[in-house]
Amino acid sequence: MNALPTSRRSAFLRRTLIDLAIMTVIGVGLALIGPFGSFGDPLALRLVVWLGFAYIGYAVYSPIDGLAKRLAPGLALPAWGLQVAGVMAASVPMTLAVWVLPRLPDRVRIPDLSTAVSQYLYVLIVGGLITLLFAVMKRDDELPPATVTSDTVGAKPAILPEQQAITPRFLDRLPPELGGELIALEMEDHYVRAHTALGNELVLLRMRDAVAELDGMDGEQVHRSWWVARGAVADVKREGRNVRLVLDNGVEAPVSRANVTPLKEAGWI
Repeated sequence: MNALPTSRRSAFLRRTLIDLAIMTVIGVGLALIGPFGSFGDPLALRLVVWLGFAYIGYAVYSPIDGLAKRLAPGLALPAWGLQVAGVMAASVPMTLAVWVLPRLPDRVRIPDLSTAVSQYLYVLIVGGLITLLFAVMKRDDELPPATVTSDTVGAKPAILPEQQAITPRFLDRLPPELGGELIALEMEDHYVRAHTALGNELVLLRMRDAVAELDGMDGEQVHRSWWVARGAVADVKREGRNVRLVLDNGVEAPVSRANVTPLKEAGWI
């Protein structure tokens, strides 16, 4: 197993555990407070109900922000519109959970239309706030460090401090809606296709000229037709002597045989 995918999986696991810890604290806090008339229920029941709400809410709402940003370019829709639609859709199963969970193990009655609508609207508001919270937390995670401390001395940072103020010239060729997180460049005839975290775009430019405009971004031309950002590699696939880099957006970039050994020595593979 190569170091990079393991590192990314470790970071994902760490983020998930932190999120679940936060939701556990919220669930236990609400169980102790007993809001919305639940204080009269036994503490054990309140813990089951409110922790259940917290974990189910995390499962249905936390993926919305990332999915909306990935789907928006391909659907030619604004990410915020997909986020709103995602919250509205996710609030349906969440409303069902909010109605059913406190009434178990008794037989659950079907609510009338007025009750169902009011319950849904309440869940929709709370779900929107939860989605906003996860979006803000994710943006905070993605911020580059402001300083280099002694803990990072000797390690190769993803973005050097002197590079943080530099915007590669090539990014000026891309529409703003694609953002500035470049994942890869793919040569297509006289064009290069720029892959970012939010989509892709064809640019009329030779590959060597496009790479020259990256202004020292941390990445490598792994194939004559592909340049890949170092931090965008999620996994490595091997089929015999063929090696492919699996990127964060699911695209696979081939590695030329001449570049396999240098990439191994550089810690990519």
